[in-house]
Amino acid sequence: MNEENSAATSEPDKMRGGNQKASALLALLDKTGYNMIQENGQRKFGGPPPGWEGPPPPRGCEVFVGKIPRNIYEDELVPLFERAGRIYELRLMMEFSGENRGFAFVMYTTKEDAQLAIKILNNYEIRPGRFIGVCISLDNCRLFIGAIPREKKKEEILKEMKRITEGVVDVIVCPDATDRTKNRGFAFVEYESHRAAAMARRRLLPGTFQLWGRAVQVDWACPEKEVDAETMRRVKVLYVRNLMISTTEDTIKAEFNKFKPRVVERVKKLRDYAFVHFYNREDAVAAMSVMNGKCIDGASIEVTLAKPVNKESTWKQHLNGHVSPCSENLMEIPSREDSHQKSVGKPASLSLSLNGQHSPSSPELEWYSYPFLPGVKLIPISMYSLKSSYFSSAVMRLDYFCYKNNWLPPEYYLYSTTSQDGKIHLVCKVLIPSIADGSQSCFMSHKLCTTLEDARELAAQMALLHLVILKRQQYSNLPLGVTRIF
Repeated sequence: MNEENSAATSEPDKMRGGNQKASALLALLDKTGYNMIQENGQRKFGGPPPGWEGPPPPRGCEVFVGKIPRNIYEDELVPLFERAGRIYELRLMMEFSGENRGFAFVMYTTKEDAQLAIKILNNYEIRPGRFIGVCISLDNCRLFIGAIPREKKKEEILKEMKRITEGVVDVIVCPDATDRTKNRGFAFVEYESHRAAAMARRRLLPGTFQLWGRAVQVDWACPEKEVDAETMRRVKVLYVRNLMISTTEDTIKAEFNKFKPRVVERVKKLRDYAFVHFYNREDAVAAMSVMNGKCIDGASIEVTLAKPVNKESTWKQHLNGHVSPCSENLMEIPSREDSHQKSVGKPASLSLSLNGQHSPSSPELEWYSYPFLPGVKLIPISMYSLKSSYFSSAVMRLDYFCYKNNWLPPEYYLYSTTSQDGKIHLVCKVLIPSIADGSQSCFMSHKLCTTLEDARELAAQMALLHLVILKRQQYSNLPLGVTRIF
């Protein structure tokens, strides 16, 4: 009887709470003059705001907000994020039940306001004991296309990509390090929007499409790291690429010293790219404008300012192509164990690629240790009793993921190839034996590595990426092959 009375009284309470929340949202719209619509699993506030003229704000103006309590909505989020500046658009991801999904995107009218939001609102205590995470969000508009015939020129690839996909802006093709008349077997295709890139990626998925009579590899490209203007104004190191393998550090230093003697401090060359360190920033900037496009040992070089490493952040690529540097897990993944969301995997400390080259700066994992005091009691535990946040390796996270889903352990198969300079490169294929429902069970990275550990890590990352998508689709009862585009 008491349970019936409790249930009867809870329904009116829910209705009153819903009415109060609706009233609060209506009051927010009346006060701000913004519009609000809900579509494709998200509720959009603004975009554009009242009186806005011209195009939307440029890239770099949007922040990703994670760890939002499920009962918080725009009436609380908008006033909070307006502390940093004028909001162009706020997109809150929504469940069918009416609760939010725990994360949102807030676009400001300027990059400065977005940076300020990160500074003042990251780790902000929005509820007692509940801290939100805020970091920059980038809509990835670039695709990696692999297995392209090496004799194809940029003009041919651009023409073909425009023919089969829409919204193509440019194609980036990197020449081979030893034979400049050929490409490296891959290209980067830049699209006018994230949505255009996502639609192209879906069209070019392996097994559904061919280019020049062969199957191609398609994936999201690793975007260039965004560094704030203040930091870039202090950079005095140049990033030089498209160098010949045979070009030496002494040759590079001599060429960059020609426009002004003794301005180069040192040069560090890695394969076909190099970092040129200057004593003064002014000389570095001047050398960049003079040397960009020049020829060294017959190769036309590209010169840009190197982007410094941010040791406080690591790169995290979200499954829908949004990329955010974040110092912690801001968005979590649903699993069978509970209705909350759990982290599946952070990217390992492997070098990312920038336009087909190694990035001018690579994220670094920081290792933390604590003193082991005498007399401390040690308790034996199983690794599977830990939470996933205790694993930094993708290999370990994949093993943990399989165990938690009652699957057999992953199996790794190693392959090798010899590069043109005689070095052995490795790639791993990972098989998940327990997947037998017609879904993909074998995963392989499209990048070669020089160490076994890196090859296994990349294979595990690829498997985790696909398995998380599979779990999300099963969790939300979506048909396989259909993903939400935010």
